[in-house]
Amino acid sequence: MQLALRVADLDASIEFYSRLFDTTPAKRRPGYANFAIAEPPLKLVLLEGQPGEDTRMDHLGVEVESTDRVTSATTRLAEAGLATRVEDNTTCCYAVQDKVWVTGPGSEPWEVYTVTGDARPDLEGKTSLDLSDVAGDGTCCATDSTTDTTTDNPIHDVAVAETQTAAACC
Repeated sequence: MQLALRVADLDASIEFYSRLFDTTPAKRRPGYANFAIAEPPLKLVLLEGQPGEDTRMDHLGVEVESTDRVTSATTRLAEAGLATRVEDNTTCCYAVQDKVWVTGPGSEPWEVYTVTGDARPDLEGKTSLDLSDVAGDGTCCATDSTTDTTTDNPIHDVAVAETQTAAACC
């Protein structure tokens, strides 16, 4: 299970979650950190937001073992009547991923994804946001107003249009 939080102070958040879960980040890049927590089993992703803004849930995710599992999830979700959006071989949050997105009834974005490779390992441990315009950084989780996710459900369409955050994320 993955929980991605958008935080105003990434360094303070890393320190807090390191203490809370008694572990250090598995990956640390400019504007981004992720923890692979064994107990409780959780992938906690921290995405740097705007200074002074409250921490908020960015998106939720389920990491699976393979692209085949993502494909199976895509089929199952579509057959269940959910609008899906597939992203194959996308680079985001410093990882190459295959994924499918759906939106919950409260406009919460969910992804089912697999990591197929690391992106920009040369930036491990670096924290300068001056590097944030490189492909694969945490800014990929920003709003994408060009994404077309229309369905036959007008209520869902409005919710999706209002919550394009995490359109191509971790």
